[in-house]
Amino acid sequence: MDWDKLRIFHAVADAGSLTHAGETLHLSQSAVSRQIRALEDMLGTTLFHRHARGLILTEQGELLFDATSAMVRKLDTTAARIKDSEEHVYGELKLTTTTGFGTLWLVPRLAKLYDRYPDLKIDLILEERVLDLPMREADVAIRMKEPNQQDLIRRRLLNIRMRLYATQEYLSKNGVPKRLEDLARHRIICQNPTTPQVTSGAILSKMLLSQNSPSTLLVNSYFGVLQAVQSNVGIGVLPDYVATDVPALIRVLPEIESSEVPVFLAFPEELRTSRRVSAFRDFVLEEIQAMKKGQNDSETN
Repeated sequence: MDWDKLRIFHAVADAGSLTHAGETLHLSQSAVSRQIRALEDMLGTTLFHRHARGLILTEQGELLFDATSAMVRKLDTTAARIKDSEEHVYGELKLTTTTGFGTLWLVPRLAKLYDRYPDLKIDLILEERVLDLPMREADVAIRMKEPNQQDLIRRRLLNIRMRLYATQEYLSKNGVPKRLEDLARHRIICQNPTTPQVTSGAILSKMLLSQNSPSTLLVNSYFGVLQAVQSNVGIGVLPDYVATDVPALIRVLPEIESSEVPVFLAFPEELRTSRRVSAFRDFVLEEIQAMKKGQNDSETN
């Protein structure tokens, strides 16, 4: 099938007008019209309903437009990868990580990444499901366990733990627990142990809920837990990296915490030379180092 005709068809379908498509393609309206008629003759079908207000795709036209849209996206992606060989970081980067890490740690730092690479287009997928990187469901993943898929480049970023936090206002009003049994007089905020999350977090939450607190709040994301804690609802289970960005949080019962959770960055071997992937990896590593320095400074003080 003639790509020039498909390209012109796609522009017309996208614009809904022969005139506007011609302006985009730098062709006359009559030249665009001839190409559309030739394509319709070749396919033996009508692709547009012609109205005074413009052009509307027929059912057959919609099918073809879906196909050309997929082709255009593929070409745009390919062009971006070719651009990666240049110094300019450009194009789409599909990222995936957990809802908690994405909302609480990654998203608040993306403004700095965009400042550095203003032409970067990020598609961020936040979910607990492990996406298939070799099948290109995503370009880069940050996961709370070491990936077991083959042909992946992986790097351990840090280890995290789930800990207990509250606000000064809440503790001033309700008292500071001194031992585990004291939690029976406080409201516990955590994820339901049965919801998708890291195993160590589920174990800690299950143990805390067994203290027979008279009131609990179960939230299906750490972002929700943080909002509740900051609103003085109770004592919450949160990953330790949150305390770096929210210094007003006060750690409660420091001897109680989950086991370590490893955090890995991974991407397919075929993207080893991608400038977009390298730029994102280097940015994350810089931010991790800055966070660790902040944690060390805080502990020193």
